[in-house]
Formats: sequence, C-alpha cells, structure tokens
Amino acid sequence: MEDYNKIIESLGVRFIKARHIRMQQAIRIKNFYDIENSLLILYDGEVSFGEDGIRAEPGDMLFIPGGKALSITYGSSENPKSISNEEFLTFRERYFDSRRDPAEIGKIPHSFGLVAFEAKVFDSVNFFTSLDVPPFLIKGEESLTHALKEILAEDFRDEAGRGRIIKIKTEEIVINIIRYILKHRLFVEQLATNSTYFKDPRLIDIFTYIKDNIGGDLSNKVLANVANVSEDYVGQYFKMLTGINPQDYIEYQRMEAAVNLLRTSKKSIRAIGAEVGYKDTAYFCRRFKMMFGIPAGKMRRRESLMNL
Repeated sequence: MEDYNKIIESLGVRFIKARHIRMQQAIRIKNFYDIENSLLILYDGEVSFGEDGIRAEPGDMLFIPGGKALSITYGSSENPKSISNEEFLTFRERYFDSRRDPAEIGKIPHSFGLVAFEAKVFDSVNFFTSLDVPPFLIKGEESLTHALKEILAEDFRDEAGRGRIIKIKTEEIVINIIRYILKHRLFVEQLATNSTYFKDPRLIDIFTYIKDNIGGDLSNKVLANVANVSEDYVGQYFKMLTGINPQDYIEYQRMEAAVNLLRTSKKSIRAIGAEVGYKDTAYFCRRFKMMFGIPAGKMRRRESLMNL
C-alpha cells in the first residue's frame, strides 16, 4: 500500500471538462477514442460498451482511461445508428444535447453526467493508461457519485472559488477510482507488473526528458544518454518496464501535446505539428487522423463548438 500512496502523492491531476448530456437518439460509436480519462454516470436510459455490450444501469459509473479505444452505445442497444468516431465528433450536436442548469442534474430523461480529467505521475506519465486497465463499471460508490455531481454543479455556476472546488473534487475522484480498483482487486496482474516501473529513477528521467523536449530529437540514441544505458539496450529496457517501445510512447505524447495546443491556442496546424516534433505537416496530419479518427482541423472546430 505504501507504493500506491507514493504514486498518489506524485499524481498531477487536472480537470478538463464537465458535461450533463441528454441523449437525443441511440448511437453506437464503433471506435470511440480520446486522450482524456473520463468518468460517466448514467442517470437515466441506456449506455453499454465493449464487444460484449456490457450494460450500465442507472446510477452506475463507467470509467474510460485515456488512450483506450472502445465501442460504446448511447441509448437503446436494440437498433442504434452505427457511426464512426469522426462522424460523432463532427456532428456531436445531432446526438447530444448539452445542459447547463444545475437543478436539472440527474433529473432529465435519457441523460448522463461526465467529468474528463488528466492524471499524470511526475507530471509526465498518464497513470491509468500506463497501467493498461480497460474501461470498467463502478457500482455503489456514493462518494464518487456525490463528487461527480458537485463538479458538474460547480462548473455550471460562476461563483467565487469555483475552480478551487473543482480541482479538489477532481483529485477526490481520481483517488476514489484508485481505491475502488484496489478494494475490488481489479486488474491485479497489470497493477503488479506496470506500477513497479515508477520506482526506476532512470525511467523517470526519460519520461521527464521527453516531456521537456517534446519537439526535439528524441531518438533512442538521445534517450540512451539520458538513462546512461547503451543505445542498443534502451529500447529493450523501456519496453521491458512499460510494455511499449519508446518511439510509440513518444508519438502518443506528441499527439497529446498537439491536442492540447489545438484546444488552447490559435496556432496553425503546421506550427503545432512542428512544435511537437513533426517537420512534415502532411505526415503529422496523417498520423493525427490515424490515432484520433478525425483530422486535426476538425478537432479544433469541435473543441471550439463545445466551448461556446
């Protein structure tokens, strides 16, 4: 337990967004994907996920770790409209009606609440993604239900201390998700295997260097010098501890940084690609769409519409 306490203490948690959604029609998104962790609570209606169509009951929460693609159905699973992630993101308002009245939370037919957040160890590594845990249901956790509702209500108001309360409650959500995993002994093998690499200082040095130099030279030769291991060994060393090769990890970090820039800046697609390490804009755009199922330009327009 001491190891998990150290990891929790090292976590940097950041609130991304909160939504209260009324589902307007039944849809199945075949390849839903986002970089953010999200916690969804079903208030009324139907939500199911995965190839086996695991169904949430009203009051259940669905946790989706960032970077995990999955099939998800909103509304009745009997005859939903099947769409791609790109179509969903492009025409989101056709399927979802976003509500912002705190008094309506949990009282609208066919509705759910959602909070999206970032949780990074040493401000570098996506914690839940690194553990390779799949999406899963959380049942009977009143503290999580209450914290999620408070975040939704605070985000919909404009009152003093709003940001501070949301920050505290988002950290509370992350801790309670970890507690739920440990309490119910979920993903025991993944936790035992993957959490150990947070103890390796050389690996943490690599994570930190990648974060601080995301647009620069991140070849295996450079990483080998950072970790003080041989160039021939650094790829094997990184994969042995994390389960992925370093260049795949770097690409994910670069794409995550690109998404953040699309959301927070007015820089051109070319400038964003270059800033995160892609000299060839066309290649950057191809890789972006391959990872997220939507062109970078559409991602920006989607975020602009969502923040109106």
